Amino acid sequence: MTFSSEFTALEAYRRMAFIRAFEERVQALSLDGHVAGSVHLCVGQEAIPVGALAALRPDDRILATYRGHGWALARGSNPTGVLAEIVQREGGVNGGRAGSPLLSDPKVGFLGENSIVGAGSPIASGVGLAAKAQGSDRVVVTTFGDGAMNQGATTEGMIFAAAKNLPVIFICENNGWAEMTPRNRTTRGSDLIMRGEGLGIESHVVDGGDPFAVRDAVAAAAETCRRGEGPVFLECKTVRLSGHYNRDIEHYRPKADKQNAIDTEPLTRMRSTGVLNEDTIAEIEAEIEAEIEEIVKSVLAMPTPDPETALDHLYGPPVELKADAGHTETKELTYQRAVNRALADELDTRPELLVYGEDVGFAGGIFGVSRGLQKKYGEERVFDTPISESAILGSSVGAGLEGVRTVTEIMWADFVFVALDQIINQASNIRYVNRSAVHAPLTIRMQQGVTPGSCAQHSQSIEAILAHIPGIKVGLPATPQDAYNMTRAAIADPDPTILVEHRSLYQVTAPVDFGGVVERAEGARQHRDGKDLTIITWGSTLAPSLEAAEELERDGISAGVLDLRWLRPLDVEAIARAVTSAAGRVLVVHEAHTSGGFGAEVAARITELHFETLTAPVQRLRSEERRVGKECRSRWS
Repeated sequence: MTFSSEFTALEAYRRMAFIRAFEERVQALSLDGHVAGSVHLCVGQEAIPVGALAALRPDDRILATYRGHGWALARGSNPTGVLAEIVQREGGVNGGRAGSPLLSDPKVGFLGENSIVGAGSPIASGVGLAAKAQGSDRVVVTTFGDGAMNQGATTEGMIFAAAKNLPVIFICENNGWAEMTPRNRTTRGSDLIMRGEGLGIESHVVDGGDPFAVRDAVAAAAETCRRGEGPVFLECKTVRLSGHYNRDIEHYRPKADKQNAIDTEPLTRMRSTGVLNEDTIAEIEAEIEAEIEEIVKSVLAMPTPDPETALDHLYGPPVELKADAGHTETKELTYQRAVNRALADELDTRPELLVYGEDVGFAGGIFGVSRGLQKKYGEERVFDTPISESAILGSSVGAGLEGVRTVTEIMWADFVFVALDQIINQASNIRYVNRSAVHAPLTIRMQQGVTPGSCAQHSQSIEAILAHIPGIKVGLPATPQDAYNMTRAAIADPDPTILVEHRSLYQVTAPVDFGGVVERAEGARQHRDGKDLTIITWGSTLAPSLEAAEELERDGISAGVLDLRWLRPLDVEAIARAVTSAAGRVLVVHEAHTSGGFGAEVAARITELHFETLTAPVQRLRSEERRVGKECRSRWS
């Protein structure tokens, strides 16, 4: 189907009818067993994407809810590629990696659907942040259903966009149903724009069944955003002709509500105006039916993805090692100032880099790690954010999609759990789903661990949870030198990277070398060799492990110490060397709880891969048993 650039009633009907027929065929294919999993159709809501895209420029960006096939098609995605993705074929826009609820097509500005309700709002704010940082006047549209208005991430994204005056158009496709629950059972008031107005955001109710009303509203919102006066919130009231998902029999839905949807959906409305005659409508629909039939035949003939490629595109290729152009020097620094220096050096060498988080800018962070950076680099590059962890992390994902690198701070590692979705379900999947066509280079800093006076919500060690997630990298600097090196390595990396600092180390002082070759975000470090025992550790337990090794040395026991530094990727070669060189005796030491701690992963790897080398079972020492030297003597003397 070839669409005209002129948005007439004929063209509007043609575009909506194509989406309707496409979605109806998707439903039929799913019922015939050609689609695995759930499908969420946009039948009845076609006027919103068609009208919105008629008002936007080719360089504007779109993020949609999981009911977003129509948005991809309206944006210009190849229908064959979209259908192939929905039925998970190799020729899909994502090679069959995304399926129906997560498909994307960045080459046409469709940054993707999101299967997590409300999660796209913070990401869209990051896309808008990137546009502003790059000096572009493009806008980003993010869509979500009325149910998503009750998600914290939606509100956080709107708050963040408002605080930074970002060019984001938030579109709520209000079909009156939050999955299988009517909106009036969960939400007070007749209009959801009250939410936007309460946040100080320009907000409007729009007739979502009229593509021209949507076009005009989006055009006005885009103009507001391009003037730097965004964001704008549009509540497009619409209907849902089908169920929540492909196998929903709608037993919960009143007949009157379903009939109202049938009577007021956009194609019926446009046919009833008499603007298009019946012969024209019949001709359009016959044309569409023939085209979709050809698309279906083409897609069903495609092969399914090769299982051998299932693990491709988890990470990008290794970073090319480059020497720092700055003057090489050595200086005595605390751990916290080493991080500060690394951030400053990266801000110097990367004009696009942004550093932000709660109290990160003016105050310089509650531990002073970023102190002085805002004064030197300005409020546009180093800035404070609302207390909105989902917005902080989600915006870093969105900015990364647009090539803007960020360093964001989560004040305490314990706080990351209120926004963990943006790491686990969002950042980690960008490269994989898009087969490296786009990726999200971002760095997340946080600090963790036990120190005097910390409560139970400020004392956890969470590295094992983070290291479990494919698609991200996780490092724990244990020395001032590594605080510098690993921070720079993380920022240089093309993939989402998390640095877990330990606040007990912030005032530790040591010589730090600057300049030279910036490391890659990988690799363990052997701090000392030992022929009788290897202690494998990371983070805060490196120093006591080294002290224990020295004490053991005085007792005639030669103990090596290996600092893993990066838990993902795990340096299995360094572990192998350590096990072999130490007579097959290994003690794994970490601060976190024993059960489910990353030490169990290390011990299991050693047991599986080096069983014949071991001369004793691998032992683990948990955080409560801090007298490392005594423990080592009792186990190995």
